Amino acid sequence: MNMSTIIPQAHSFHIPVMGLGYTIDTPLKVARFGISSVVSIIEDHLVERMREIHCHKEGLPYDPIPVSDMDHRAKRITAYLDMLQEIVRRQMTTLKAEPFEEGRDIVKYFELLPEDSDLKRQFRDLESMNGPAKAIAQDRLRTLIVPGAIDVNIMTKLDRPNYNSTGEMLPVEYCDAMAALRGFALSKGTDSMVFSAGLNPRLYGYCASFPDFLPDADGNLRKKVILKVSDHRSALIQGKYLAKKGIWVSEFRIESGLNCGGHAFATDGLLLGPILEEFKAQSIALAEELYGICNAALSVAGKPTFTSYPVLRITVQGGIGTAREQEFLLKHYGMVATGWGSPFLLVPEATNVDDATLQLLATARKEDYFLSDASPLGVAFNDLRTSSSNIQRMARIDKKRPGSPCYKEFLASNTEFTKEPICTASRKYQKLKIDQLLEQGLSLEQYNAEIERITAKDCLCEGLGAAALLKNHEAPAHKLTAVTVCPGPNLAYFSGTWTLREMIDHIYGRREILNKVPRSHMFINELQLYLDHFKKEIAQRMNSAKAGAEKHLHGYKQNLLDGIGYYRSILPLLKSESAQFLERMKAELDEAEGVIAQLAIAIGQVPAHPAS
Repeated sequence: MNMSTIIPQAHSFHIPVMGLGYTIDTPLKVARFGISSVVSIIEDHLVERMREIHCHKEGLPYDPIPVSDMDHRAKRITAYLDMLQEIVRRQMTTLKAEPFEEGRDIVKYFELLPEDSDLKRQFRDLESMNGPAKAIAQDRLRTLIVPGAIDVNIMTKLDRPNYNSTGEMLPVEYCDAMAALRGFALSKGTDSMVFSAGLNPRLYGYCASFPDFLPDADGNLRKKVILKVSDHRSALIQGKYLAKKGIWVSEFRIESGLNCGGHAFATDGLLLGPILEEFKAQSIALAEELYGICNAALSVAGKPTFTSYPVLRITVQGGIGTAREQEFLLKHYGMVATGWGSPFLLVPEATNVDDATLQLLATARKEDYFLSDASPLGVAFNDLRTSSSNIQRMARIDKKRPGSPCYKEFLASNTEFTKEPICTASRKYQKLKIDQLLEQGLSLEQYNAEIERITAKDCLCEGLGAAALLKNHEAPAHKLTAVTVCPGPNLAYFSGTWTLREMIDHIYGRREILNKVPRSHMFINELQLYLDHFKKEIAQRMNSAKAGAEKHLHGYKQNLLDGIGYYRSILPLLKSESAQFLERMKAELDEAEGVIAQLAIAIGQVPAHPAS
């Protein structure tokens, strides 16, 4: 099979989904320049507000879709995505009709392209042309302009049931993620659904209900599936599950477990470099296995099958910070593209960040970024200490009223005290939980530790969407203006604000915009994050005699050591890095190995599981 056949795309990077609102309308800002981005569609209230805002800006008709409509969630998402498609279509028509003059978007489109782009070479050739030949070449270039993809994201864990006005639970297809998938499936777009946060069997099975996700008579897909994965095993398990439903995965989007923004899904010490090496070695075998399973499932179901191997892209994101790292990921591992997320929070042209939060991010110190327990999902969450949301959370605690009012309930999943699920970040839950603590006779130290754990949870439904409304000079509902921001730790090496051109020039090595904070290679930065996480794992296991604790920790330790050995082996391949940088990298690997040796002593002190 020919794995080199890929869908033509203008750029070798994309902008991943960020929060609920930071990239919700990013396609309107960057798609006309050939840049792909990802929109979160899980929060239909925000989706509807943004549709109203942009319809009014663009002079498009806006018909509200009320919550009283039983399928309002899916309908709002469909209407929003169709609006994005229409506006980008109009933008592309305007851009393609522009003269090739300095300052025009059509010129900017080509200037932003990577230097090794054949399209950019053809654009540069215009400089030596005159007369009819130049006009013909310009017209040909116009036909080759393509917009960036308008991909969408569903975090598969967010699939709570919904109820009608009489309190009766609605059928499963009205659950949050199911309705969001339907909203995308019924839209006019032809781009991709990005599934993140792991396998959701019900949701994945639902994909096969929509013809757009299945091959047509010519073996083509109208809509595609992208899986965000942490390692090769996850890709194989999820890919096979979807293939058995006749669904082809068009892209595996590998993301660093810890060196990323938003929720952090840590692996058991498996580092990004070795993970990429495994994908490099196994990508063809992976595609062949999935192809056989998928076509067999389609044949049994009486559906058209693929007549040739469909495209399978492998991309990577999480912690990339320099053009040298970008180039190594593309050339050594054969990645088709990379994802650059958090740095684009500092690009007002590309993302929705309100002025106050933008100033905080532009001036933040390295210690301001941390891995918090803010998420009600119980998953570690990359956070900013100085955010208005964190300040609001602490103020509520000081006022003896911890927790948030819970209006949207997207993360409501706890039934410890109630029949219907409530959110652990809600004021209701935190009051009930703290009242329970008072009856347990805990020591002051234990009580304070539990209080800190309970009140760490914060409202992400409101906080992750507020910035999009504030930037558009709209008031968030219920005056909940506090902003939660979810930058990856890599943002510590970027300061100030940047234009779209400046950020893209940095990605492609045409300029350098890193700040003066000393920065190690992205692989080393991730390794350090995993060492910190490993220390926490040991401390937690030390306090709970859990079955298999010591075996788990030894496996974690070995994965880290294997990763360090791998990184030593590829040092000679990092030819674009300076000798001084490589010497420091070697010393950092030696130091990490020494830390692990010390941690191995602590592992030996983890209590064994008590005999039953």
